[in-house]
Amino acid sequence: MKTITIEVPEQLPPEIAASDEDLARQFRLAAAISWYERGLISQGKGAEVAGLTRSEFIDALSAAHVDALQVTPEELRAELSRTLDARR
Repeated sequence: MKTITIEVPEQLPPEIAASDEDLARQFRLAAAISWYERGLISQGKGAEVAGLTRSEFIDALSAAHVDALQVTPEELRAELSRTLDARR
């Protein structure tokens, strides 16, 4: 894992993070959610970045109101078409 340093104000509201470790976890989770939402990383990689299981990451996506399934309408139509063709 890479280590980075981020400067933040000394006085942050306690609702943001209870400790430096919690703040680091919040930054990792926020980055993972943002990158996943933009289609840059998979759920598995997002979970790894956030330090969560995939299931926990999916729960975090839901809490952040981010769709866990990143499928375009075209991909969904193609999958449906393949499924219907396979049943014929």
